[in-house]
Amino acid sequence: MLERVLGERYELEEKIGSGGMAEVYKAHDNMLDRTVAVKILHEAFRSDEEFIKKFQREAKAAARLSHPNIVSIYDVGVEGLDKYYIVMEYVEGKSLKDKIRDEGPLDVLTATKIAKDIANGLAHAHANNLVHCDIKPHNILMTADGHAKIADFGIARAITESTMTYGGNVVGSVHYFSPEQAQGGTITPKSDVYSLGIVMYEMLTNRLPFTGDNAVVIAMRHIEEEPIAPSIYRPQIPSMLEAIVVRAMNKNPDLRLSSFDMIQALSNIEANLSVAQLTDPDATQILPRIDTENLPPRRNIQPNNFIRNTPKKNFSYVAKSAVLPKIFIAGIIFVLMIGFGVGIFMAMEKAWTVAEVPVPNVVGKNLKLARENLEDANLRVNVAEVYDSNVPAGQVVKQDPDAGRNVKISRLVTIYVSKGGEAINMPDLVGLSKSAATERIQKIGLQLGKIYEQDSEKSPGTVLACDPVAGTKINRGQVIDIIVSRGQSVAMRNFSSPFVDDNADKLIPRGNSEIPENIEATPFKRFESPYRRNPEEVDVPLRENGGTKSK
Repeated sequence: MLERVLGERYELEEKIGSGGMAEVYKAHDNMLDRTVAVKILHEAFRSDEEFIKKFQREAKAAARLSHPNIVSIYDVGVEGLDKYYIVMEYVEGKSLKDKIRDEGPLDVLTATKIAKDIANGLAHAHANNLVHCDIKPHNILMTADGHAKIADFGIARAITESTMTYGGNVVGSVHYFSPEQAQGGTITPKSDVYSLGIVMYEMLTNRLPFTGDNAVVIAMRHIEEEPIAPSIYRPQIPSMLEAIVVRAMNKNPDLRLSSFDMIQALSNIEANLSVAQLTDPDATQILPRIDTENLPPRRNIQPNNFIRNTPKKNFSYVAKSAVLPKIFIAGIIFVLMIGFGVGIFMAMEKAWTVAEVPVPNVVGKNLKLARENLEDANLRVNVAEVYDSNVPAGQVVKQDPDAGRNVKISRLVTIYVSKGGEAINMPDLVGLSKSAATERIQKIGLQLGKIYEQDSEKSPGTVLACDPVAGTKINRGQVIDIIVSRGQSVAMRNFSSPFVDDNADKLIPRGNSEIPENIEATPFKRFESPYRRNPEEVDVPLRENGGTKSK
């Protein structure tokens, strides 16, 4: 049975999608009071330890991506022993696949803008050394204002690395993956560019370039065949745009455009298409053929009248025709300049006259109370989450601007809410030197606590044990105590010296400056060096046959 609340925080509301790898639910984040999407992995992948490790690593890496054309990943967790999930941004809208299915071939300018959004998201990911590997319309979500967001970062990379040849078969979206993916070759950022080319082809034609009866046939066509030119299905596709699609789908990755080059090329085409759609009264037009047979009879004009009157009429008409468009354009420019100036003046006046308020101090308060305090002060609130082991989860760690600062009404205030300590595995410190253990503890964000010493055969300073023990789940910033070796104890024995009583044959640990209570103080006999006095005047005690004698 599926738990309705994950991580004691995310309350599942309804199932909104399902794929070959996971199911997606709309959920409510009870801590931050916002709607999120939760993706829960299917049971088929829960027993693959290698897949789980790579899934977690890549999902955490993708969570560091922050871009308007990428669906943000908020959290990664596991419920119980094997229910792995990803918490991500909830996008209110439909997928690009649904848009193509509902609208058919998309408008050329719309398709260009969507492709540029996807290329922007990919360029950001590629700059952070992440490859999506599963770009397709199903993984592109459309916002209410028509922009595109790439989904499934992290999970797509982990699946490709771990299961590309799972069970001897190629796994993936066969209609969209690149020839190198079909062959099990090296995956690069150019693989995403190929998939983007397929998506553009589908947006413009409402067709897939390669189809077949089964996945193997389709994969072989990706490797061996060239696609039919998109203009065959839709002649109005601009040749420049078609050239970009064809180059993105080149079989050789080295000949494809990079994601950054795709942005530049698509931006140029978008600008040209936008200009072409503007209404130009002086643009070249196609006029209907004039029917000369039904023209009214021409008037008889005397030669003298023609010479005297015609030039005057023609030049007046030409002058008016040339002047009127210029006056019209100048008038529009004048009106726009006035409007622009008024807008600047009103904006500046608003900036000059808006009242200021002091920023309340919300550090240490829970999120709900902090939000209420800031909104009561007519300030806008932006919430960001941070790890902090010293502040309980849900409380504000810091704020920007700082408390007490005077700001204008409606100023945006960012509050950083603690997620608690970041959970990590306790490293194995046993066998390291004290300095090496200290360096490793500090490097991963832990704090060194008490250092205890213990007799051991190990070299002095070697770590013998630590608390918590290795492998334990701990929070970043937690205090770690260690036990180190002080070496072996030194035995101070009675070697039949006449100056030490036989009762002193006891063990005294090294480093202990106090005599144990069970060792009695031993009286020492007075002794003076024979080199400081006449040897004949000094009684030197000697040991012989168990007794003493004097010289």
